[in-house]
Amino acid sequence: MSPESKKLFNIIILGVSFMFMFTAFQTCGNIAQTVITNLNSTDFHGSGYTSMSIIYGVFSASNLLSPSVVAIVGPQLSMVISGIFYSLYIAVFIQPATWTFYTASVFIGIAAAVLWTAQGNCLTVNSDENTIGRNSGVFWALLQSSLFFGNLYIYFAWRGKTHISESDRRTVFIALTVISLVGTVLFFLIRKQEDTKAPGEEDSANEILGDSSSAQNTMMRAVAAFKKSIKLSFTKEIMLLSVTTAYTGLELTFFSGVYGTCIGAVNRFGSEEKSLIGLSGIFIGVGEILGGGIFGLLSKRNRFGRNPVVMLGIIVHFIAFYLIFFNMPNDAPIAPMEGTDDVAYMIPSKEVAIFCSFLLGLGDSCFNTQLLSILGFLYSEDSAPAFAIFKFVQSICAAVAYFYSNYFLLQWQLLIMVVVGFFGTITFFTVEWEAAAALAARGSDYSSI
Repeated sequence: MSPESKKLFNIIILGVSFMFMFTAFQTCGNIAQTVITNLNSTDFHGSGYTSMSIIYGVFSASNLLSPSVVAIVGPQLSMVISGIFYSLYIAVFIQPATWTFYTASVFIGIAAAVLWTAQGNCLTVNSDENTIGRNSGVFWALLQSSLFFGNLYIYFAWRGKTHISESDRRTVFIALTVISLVGTVLFFLIRKQEDTKAPGEEDSANEILGDSSSAQNTMMRAVAAFKKSIKLSFTKEIMLLSVTTAYTGLELTFFSGVYGTCIGAVNRFGSEEKSLIGLSGIFIGVGEILGGGIFGLLSKRNRFGRNPVVMLGIIVHFIAFYLIFFNMPNDAPIAPMEGTDDVAYMIPSKEVAIFCSFLLGLGDSCFNTQLLSILGFLYSEDSAPAFAIFKFVQSICAAVAYFYSNYFLLQWQLLIMVVVGFFGTITFFTVEWEAAAALAARGSDYSSI
């Protein structure tokens, strides 16, 4: 197998592993608040929104140290250990207790920081300037396939049900736990970094994540990774991209947790309101897969860079927000177990609701594939710290969004995303123009995203 084939193999295995893990986790996040609402008449008094706020809050703080952890443990083992914690979090729902629920939320926040830092490093060291766009798209399409499979099961399993029984809950979460563990085991198939590089070829990612039997060298690599994270945080490019990244955190919270809850709370959808949560997740996944596939496969033919894709993303999201504003009752995100009978500016339409799910997924793929691509391009030699900062900003904004989702009406949540999305698009354009100028100065063809 040629070096390029080995690198592509690693990207595919990375994507498939994440697909299995996040089939479980994203489905769990999509239905968590609905399941918990049905539990709140028992001794369980947790909140799905609060759990996600804890996860992303801990996630954001842990990103400061995750490059050091990856430097000591190695990217492959880091992803395996993180995957185990993801599986434990999902398993908590089999027999939930308030204290285990919130404790697991803390641990998965730490694991998520390590997982995504290791993922960013693995993606970057198996890519180069010409393949980073393709590989980002391939990885994103495989990852977001997870939204399709898990939610397809939820749609058929919960069809016609207005209440989620204990048996329904246990069956779903046992299956999701097993699926998550399968994805964790698949990480062992990824070829180690040195297998994908020519003899003697090194970069600063090797210096950070390379093998060493010396405890002193290991600690030096950990300290170096931490220092690089702090130093990169104050560069002009990272600060500008942080606004774009902040937007992806806000809309991640909305489409992965809040929107499904809104659909499940609308009583005018009748007996299908719970199964529509699964259908919504499926169409979010279709949008994500379509976007990731197109922007990956067409990346080498795109002569205009990343900006048109990001522009498409913000236009698609603004259309989705406008339709959601007209279609969904304002109190849907914070409705009680009985749901809401309120009406917005039109009679709630299932078709419009599901179409908006597709638009949310498509727009999200536009932003995330291009952020992965530009970070891998700009920081090919500092991939672990760069991706740690990316996830730090994204997760802290997701934590804030999950917190205010407990209190804010739908119209205010949409307004926040519109404002941050507008400025995030402008700052991304600025960084991309500078990247294009740098390529032109080197005499390179600006033909990949």
